[in-house]
Amino acid sequence: MTNRMSALDASFLFMETPSTPMHSGGLAIFEPPAEGFDHERLVRLISQRLPFVPRYRQRVRSVPFGVARPVWVDDEHFDVTYHVRRSALPRPGTREQLHELVARIMSRPLDRSRPLWEMYLVEGLSDGNFAIITKSHEALIDGLSAVDIAQVMLDATDDTPDAPSDSWQPRREPTDIELLSQAFTEFTTRPAAALEAVRDTAKDASVVAAGVGEKVAGMVSAMLAIARSPVTSPLNVTIGEQRRFSCVDLSLADLKQVRRSMGGTINDIILAVIAGALRSWLQARGYPVRQGDVLRAMLPMSIAIPAAGSGHAGGNRVSATLVELPIGEPDPAVRVQQISYQLAFLDESSHFVGADAIVGIAGFGPPTLHALGARVGATVSNRLYNLVITNVPGPQRPLYAAGSRMVAAYPVAPLTQHQALSIGAISYDGGVYVGLYADRDALVDLDLLTTCMSESADELLERSRGSVRSLRVVRDAAKSVDDSDEPGSGAGAR
Repeated sequence: MTNRMSALDASFLFMETPSTPMHSGGLAIFEPPAEGFDHERLVRLISQRLPFVPRYRQRVRSVPFGVARPVWVDDEHFDVTYHVRRSALPRPGTREQLHELVARIMSRPLDRSRPLWEMYLVEGLSDGNFAIITKSHEALIDGLSAVDIAQVMLDATDDTPDAPSDSWQPRREPTDIELLSQAFTEFTTRPAAALEAVRDTAKDASVVAAGVGEKVAGMVSAMLAIARSPVTSPLNVTIGEQRRFSCVDLSLADLKQVRRSMGGTINDIILAVIAGALRSWLQARGYPVRQGDVLRAMLPMSIAIPAAGSGHAGGNRVSATLVELPIGEPDPAVRVQQISYQLAFLDESSHFVGADAIVGIAGFGPPTLHALGARVGATVSNRLYNLVITNVPGPQRPLYAAGSRMVAAYPVAPLTQHQALSIGAISYDGGVYVGLYADRDALVDLDLLTTCMSESADELLERSRGSVRSLRVVRDAAKSVDDSDEPGSGAGAR
């Protein structure tokens, strides 16, 4: 029997348009080993890891006349070399050229007649490294069982483990008659399935996702009742088919120093950096930014849950909420405090969207939180928020792909209707790597926004260093007073 696509997964196929291809992905930079790295080596690695992601050898098959949701079927002509491709940058191989390539690749929709993923090996980087670009359709992110190819290709050491035995043989693809027969059998044994099929195979994405949107809207309605309206911004416009991509590298050690000085969490500091960057960017565009103005971000969050009695993570608690970025606040330290207060308050209140609710909405797999942000964002009215921000804590140790050390990783989260910018961040091996993905026409100055983000981080760091210096002055003054009160000193003698 075929595996029928869930209602939510199918909705991401139905809501896809030329201007909103529903795939997410990422850009990773690798340092090649001494013996080098080539396309053949990557193909061999991916071929070895495909047994861990069986969905990546299946394609979508529609049911005739749309009487039921599509099904997953084995691709009888699966060709790994079609999905794992090779590209190269022209000289001089700059990061700007790489960002342009990422934007062009991610702008193109995936071929629905094949498994819905692609991977590109990009050679010719000026520093001698190479890049891997991945993209997978949101329909592949099928809830708790979701695992991404970009996760299983990485190892904890530069020694590539032996490949598991792979005895995969594609099952015969069902005929149209068999698909119709299976669908009618489901309707007979479960009459409610007929109503679901009529509703969930509708081509209007707003109808498909209506039940999901109601769940989200109901859970955040109390918070929205007291929230201020987000400022009108160039982030919420009709978007086209082409994209821009850029990235920012931040030091995790610097962010920790800011946290020690100003309080909050690393997540709070990252959001404060983004808020400061958006403030400067809007001002540079000539937009009036007034005290109290905010931009509202849809923010999915993951919290590790220790396994009973083990002291190690046993799972993930997933939550998502709307966070107001205080772009109208000129003081960076106050921005941190305002964001910290919001997240601390939401964590303790009934307004916080908890794990059970999110799993019921969109499902969750630990390596796919960035995709989860897009899934949740796509099912909520774009009038409720300005952009999606995903921030995933990654391992603080090096990871390797066939002996090549990964030195940086940048998420690429898809855009939805009237959402011209998405921001994804991941902490990895001492750094925080931020990917900015935008509509090409709406954000022609995306590079300016990335510059503003670096400057916002520097501003917070400098402010934190000033706080430390001020604290030292106070301590030195106090010590001087204490010393003057000792016997024999001027003050003690009087």
